[in-house]
Amino acid sequence: MHGPDPDEKHPLPDFPQVCFIKNSVTNPNIIIGDYTYYDDPEDSEGFERNVLYHYPFIGDKLIIGKFCALARGVKFIMNGANHKTSGLSTYPFFIFGHGWESAAPQPGDLPYKGDTCVGNDVWFGYESLIMPGVKIGNGAIISSRSVVVSDVPPYSIVGGNPAKVIRTRFSDEVIAGLEAIAWWDWPVEKITRNLDAITSGDIARLR
Repeated sequence: MHGPDPDEKHPLPDFPQVCFIKNSVTNPNIIIGDYTYYDDPEDSEGFERNVLYHYPFIGDKLIIGKFCALARGVKFIMNGANHKTSGLSTYPFFIFGHGWESAAPQPGDLPYKGDTCVGNDVWFGYESLIMPGVKIGNGAIISSRSVVVSDVPPYSIVGGNPAKVIRTRFSDEVIAGLEAIAWWDWPVEKITRNLDAITSGDIARLR
């Protein structure tokens, strides 16, 4: 045996609240890596409902790496949520028509933070909220109900509103080593053989 099938929607047949969400997402601008799961007893296949203001005409992407764990209620706000902020009012008059179309923002008027990118082996706590354009490094932990408004370094633990780094999980040397090893890109057979080392706290066992 070499672990669960990453193409299986529900890897735990008797526990359907866990879904490998690359198999349930249909939006081409949401890209999910192997083994990343969403845990939600209400609708684990419906992860896309948690990606908010994600309009196709804007073209921004949500990219989540491999082996990430997303708890119930994790949400990503995308660039479509932004209003023009350079005017005296932020109200979107133009969307209501009836003569207000002339107030439509011009290209470049709306704030745009780019793609939201999540690394590998990231754990998102219950109801954490990720703002547009944030970059989250490999191995990070996002505490429950955090509001992440800025980039998160690899292997750091963040929490709060706005989320701040609480601590790093390992020394700079170990973090650099883990980034170089990138075990999440290994063939699954090699990952299986090295599970004891991967789940230990001793990076020397991976070398």
